[in-house]
Amino acid sequence: MSNFRGAVQSLAQFEDSELYDKLTRARREASTRPLGLVNKTFSLLQNAISLGSFGVLLVQFSPWALLVLVAGALPVFISEARFSGEAFRLFRWRSPHSRMQMYLETVLAREDSIKEVKLFGLESLFLQRYRAIFNRLFTEERRLTLRREGWGFALGLLGTLTFYAAYGWVVAETVMGRLTLGKMTMYLMVFKQGQSALSACLSAISGMYEDNLYLSNLYEYLEQPVEADTGTQTRGVSPGDGLRLEDVSFAYPGGREVLHGVSLHLVPGQSLALVGENGSGKTTLIKLLTRLYSPTRGRILLDGTDLRDWDAVALRERVGVIFQDFVRYQLPVGENLGVGDTHAFDDEARWEDAARYGMADDFIRQMPSGYHTQLGRWFKNGQELSGGQWQKIALSRAYMRENADILVLDEPTAAMDPAAEAEVFARFREHSRDRMTILISHRFSTVRSAEQILVMDSGRIIERGTHAELLAQNGRYAQLFRLQAKGYE
Repeated sequence: MSNFRGAVQSLAQFEDSELYDKLTRARREASTRPLGLVNKTFSLLQNAISLGSFGVLLVQFSPWALLVLVAGALPVFISEARFSGEAFRLFRWRSPHSRMQMYLETVLAREDSIKEVKLFGLESLFLQRYRAIFNRLFTEERRLTLRREGWGFALGLLGTLTFYAAYGWVVAETVMGRLTLGKMTMYLMVFKQGQSALSACLSAISGMYEDNLYLSNLYEYLEQPVEADTGTQTRGVSPGDGLRLEDVSFAYPGGREVLHGVSLHLVPGQSLALVGENGSGKTTLIKLLTRLYSPTRGRILLDGTDLRDWDAVALRERVGVIFQDFVRYQLPVGENLGVGDTHAFDDEARWEDAARYGMADDFIRQMPSGYHTQLGRWFKNGQELSGGQWQKIALSRAYMRENADILVLDEPTAAMDPAAEAEVFARFREHSRDRMTILISHRFSTVRSAEQILVMDSGRIIERGTHAELLAQNGRYAQLFRLQAKGYE
């Protein structure tokens, strides 16, 4: 099971469509197939014992009787085994199509997407695509079912005729005086019960074969190679040295490099701002700093120790982060905050402290059940929040990590008004006085106070310095700053 845990922890693997197909196939059958395999094994043993007893009696009638018994049941078994393999291949082929079906269903039924679906008139387009996928899958399934049932009926009829011929043989032997009426009755019953036992044995074998085919999906997923988490360090060799990136480059699996030779040093108590256009590599750099990815070249050190040598739990407890695509959990308000630190998941005092820092306390107290108000529309009495309020919830979630000495905010105020933004950053500076802070923002009013500003373009650092130094350089930063300032004139 270690491979399974590793796969869950690997963000890069969850961005691989082929792995998603493997996961979908494994998840569908993993809960039923193992138990089915066990049940069929016991059924096979039970019926095999019965069949052995009936076989001893049938041999006394004629050794050919066993051949007749097998000949009557074998064609159906061969047909089932063959079509089980075809059904399995169809199941594997349809995985990406089924995932697309589930995705379209989610888009058409979720409250966070239905607004755009309605406004853009996407219902008919997505429903048409959904029906097209359904019809294609249904056509393939129907074709297989008709062939499977057709051959099953024909071969089953052949088997039935074979058994009736065996019954006629027993009756004929009785008419000719070779068997008594009592023996005739016994052999007819033995033929019938032997037929049932053999059919049950072959059915169990066919079912075991089919279960093993589907379990191969689970084995395929569990055997997916993942990067082993071998880090054990809980402290760095140079406490207080902070974060260092040494010539770090990164490429997504199967893609081109998105970061090229990035180097920087951030010490405790210092703030760093990342500036650049969308796609310049800012968020990817944050994912490397939090070890959601590992560099393809270079290394990242925390307190003098490579991140790959750190224990993952110890490392992530030192980091408080909000990504711009933060999760809106369908949980009560307090638990939405508590997920920021699972050690204090139910600590109401910590909820309140974090909410005050994140400026969420005021609107939370006005809600029907305060910190116990259900958020989202999925469950009864759920309350929906505005974009700015959700952003304050996410910001408060980062403040839950009292022991974190690295705070990372990725566009933390994009949905807030300017007054709220100014107050958020005033509180942020107060809270992060002795910590390392990394801020990503397109608003220069929020980054100008950082002690170090890095300007990124196409995965490279093209400028670095303070706000005043970068303006004096009259480069890309100065150009973007003046362009934004002009918009407020």
